[in-house]
Amino acid sequence: MHTKVIVYTDGGARGNPGPAAIGVVIGEDFEHGEYIGDTTNNIAEYKALLYALKHVKKATGIEDISKANLEIRMDSELIVKQMKGEYKVKNEGLREIFLEVQKLIPHYHSVSFAHIPREKNKHADAMVNKALDARG
Repeated sequence: MHTKVIVYTDGGARGNPGPAAIGVVIGEDFEHGEYIGDTTNNIAEYKALLYALKHVKKATGIEDISKANLEIRMDSELIVKQMKGEYKVKNEGLREIFLEVQKLIPHYHSVSFAHIPREKNKHADAMVNKALDARG
């Protein structure tokens, strides 16, 4: 039996580069926002994705993540197209995180990526802003 898990991720930087944070919502009950220092929007988006992939098991209680079907929804068209192989990852800083993400994907039964409009990603976006605001 496979379990479908919906994951929303977002990353943002105020200034680009500037103070940045990630926001992750996994399933119905898990949300996380975290300040990650000064970086770019795209690196923040990738770090949110990486965080989500590393924490699905803890967030959902699924014992065997090889039976999980993840649907990752994000408002970064660039990252979604890179993850689907439609765009190459040319930026060295992004490539490093992209490769980390690629190593985690085979642990799941399936992982799909969906580009969604920003207004459909409000919960993850709120986690980003909450983390940035808490920083002061």
